[in-house]
Amino acid sequence: MDGKESLQASVNSSYVATTQSSMHEEDEVESGGEVGDGTPLLPGEHPAGPLATRHHPEDTYCMVYFIFFILGIGSLLPWNFFITAKHYWLFKLSNSSDPRGKEVPRSDLSDYFESYLAIASTVPSVLCLVLNYLLVNRLSPSVRILTSLFMILAVFAVTTVLVKVDVSGCRTQFFAGTLASVALVSGASNLFSGSIFGISGHFPMRISQALISGQAMGGTLSAVAAVVDLAAASDVTNSALTYFLTADFFILLCIIMYLLLPKLAYSRHYMLAATCSSSGVLSEGPSPCREAEGHGRSGGASGAVTIPPLKPILRKTWVLGLCVFYVFFISIIIFPAVSSGIESVQKDSGSPWTTTYFVPLTSFFLYNAADFCGRQATAWLHIPGPTSRALPALVLSRTVLVPLFMFCNYQPRDHLHTVLFHHDLFPVVFVSLLGLTNGYLGTLPMIYGPKVVPRELAEPTGVIMSFFLTLGLAAGSAFSVLIVHCI
Repeated sequence: MDGKESLQASVNSSYVATTQSSMHEEDEVESGGEVGDGTPLLPGEHPAGPLATRHHPEDTYCMVYFIFFILGIGSLLPWNFFITAKHYWLFKLSNSSDPRGKEVPRSDLSDYFESYLAIASTVPSVLCLVLNYLLVNRLSPSVRILTSLFMILAVFAVTTVLVKVDVSGCRTQFFAGTLASVALVSGASNLFSGSIFGISGHFPMRISQALISGQAMGGTLSAVAAVVDLAAASDVTNSALTYFLTADFFILLCIIMYLLLPKLAYSRHYMLAATCSSSGVLSEGPSPCREAEGHGRSGGASGAVTIPPLKPILRKTWVLGLCVFYVFFISIIIFPAVSSGIESVQKDSGSPWTTTYFVPLTSFFLYNAADFCGRQATAWLHIPGPTSRALPALVLSRTVLVPLFMFCNYQPRDHLHTVLFHHDLFPVVFVSLLGLTNGYLGTLPMIYGPKVVPRELAEPTGVIMSFFLTLGLAAGSAFSVLIVHCI
């Protein structure tokens, strides 16, 4: 079977490519016919545009792929580091003074902290993505990305310092300050991820996939760091200090990687091609390509400072956007507010597995590892296609996961006392299924979106798809509070 036949088998054959749009020219012949980079997703396209978009350098040593992978880690790493440090937040917000964290009494703040954390994270994220869309043609990606990264670094530096500060006399103030920090970090993270995903829309699909796989790896690394710190540190505060210092290091690494990106020939090529066909501003200063064709395009110079048109983007991507919305809506209802509250049915045995490591491993590590596997699978498999009815059907089928988790051994149970799944294997299977489907079904529409619109709308489309994702997280986080209270 040749490359074209393999491609057509993975895409809905009823989808017809439009004349200037859909899968970008740079996806055509880069690696000998592999889907997602070498061959266009939609068959029947022919190279178009300036010669620069048809002859390109190679991604030497996969450096650009690696950089976008690292940036993907950094885009979700702050959120994952906040939610995975469950033992630390329980210690800080409970009525406990034992830094070893052996006894953590219940409190109103600690019981519902994760649900409020999700709300504080996702609501400002929606607002920041709206702002990102309005600024996409007014501020360069460098300004938006570097500003957001330095803001995240500043907040994490403060969070790291507060690890060793005694807040036992002002837990409510610490709680409010933590939620404010989460809101600030989340808004900046989404400004960063929306901008970097918008940029990746100008690159071949393998680069978008690298970015999204990196996001899942960010969650996996934070879960691994949490487990290692629990095993190695003598008390909660020492564990948290090492944990947040790790986050500080990765944020600094992201800043360095982004500054390195324009120095590579492969990324410079696509950024230059983007300035020739995009109404957005991908680089600061005048572009020779834009000057050469400025009079040949509608809008002229004024097009660089206008808000991108929303209707043509939504006309092509509204189904994909709703799929992204609902995938993450279901996921955030369950993870982490419900999944991290599921305890081992053998907790009374007193073994380290059931008391210390069950939640970090089964809820956080397993979910993020499965999510990474699901996202990574999209590097080789693109089924269902962008217009297939099977895609929204599979997305809707994930709704059944909500009651499955509710009837596991979630504790404490104040209203719904029935537990149907009396074995630790059930949450393991359910969390794996949640992560795999989130990774695969969440990634497919995200990488399809910027590829089914004209090239000049690729970056704002990436921002719009990120908006649907974050809107799903915001709505799901509100429902997660309701679910926790119902249980």
